[in-house]
Amino acid sequence: AVELDSLGRDPNYVKSILKRSEKIVDNLGITDPAVKQNVLYILANRYFKLNDIYEVPEQKVKYAKAVLAELEKDATLYRCHFEFPASLSLYINDKQIDAIKDGMTYNSLQVQYESLVDMVPSLTEEEKKQIYAWYKEAREFSMDAENSDKKHAAFNKYKGRINNYLTKRGYDLVKERNEWYKRLKAAGKKI
Repeated sequence: AVELDSLGRDPNYVKSILKRSEKIVDNLGITDPAVKQNVLYILANRYFKLNDIYEVPEQKVKYAKAVLAELEKDATLYRCHFEFPASLSLYINDKQIDAIKDGMTYNSLQVQYESLVDMVPSLTEEEKKQIYAWYKEAREFSMDAENSDKKHAAFNKYKGRINNYLTKRGYDLVKERNEWYKRLKAAGKKI
């Protein structure tokens, strides 16, 4: 007996293909019900197979177009990323350019860096410099993000990197955070 290859397919699509196939098989004059069903399933399976064959390249084309569009977007962002501060530098100094970058990224670099330094007062100068450098890098990606959620996501990615870095260096960040909350609460500050 031939099995219908309907597993994982849209039931409405299967129903439509069976109906189409029945119209063809009904005209063959087959009187044996088992033979008729086997022929019906062979024909329906052929339609399924053809659909699969043609659908896969379409999906690959869609995927390739999406990847190409993403690559084009990244290339354009890369080019204009450096153009922006270069254009500003004709009129303002580096400190002012940094202020614009901070404004575009909700001042996340300073807020997150200062919070972390306050939370972990035992950070070495070397660690502080590395953390600041990573937050600065995060700001560069955040500046180019299309919306506020993605701007914050850029910083969160680097926050994860920084947490891993500090954990590898022996810091217990859960303990540091709890102690920091206690210090803030004792000073009457919001957490």
